[in-house]
Amino acid sequence: MNSKQRAYLRGLATSLSPIFQIGKNPLNDNFYKQVDEALEARELIKVSILSNSSSTPNEVSHEIATATNSFVVSVVGSKFVLYRESKEKLIHLP
Repeated sequence: MNSKQRAYLRGLATSLSPIFQIGKNPLNDNFYKQVDEALEARELIKVSILSNSSSTPNEVSHEIATATNSFVVSVVGSKFVLYRESKEKLIHLP
């Protein structure tokens, strides 16, 4: 993914609300499955990390991206955005 595509996705993500919240509980296979299904349905999702979490947003975003074969688009504060192209290709990258 190049910088122009990443910038385009960041622009699309500004209007998104986080659909997952990560707290103090460790990530498990069920959570990865839910994120995987959301990525297939939406392609672009935003996740927030609660203040009681012991992990940093950077660590968690890369862990989830690796587990779901997705890309980390951006990490800002306690939120991050993930992207993975679905079979239906809802978002057309420049």
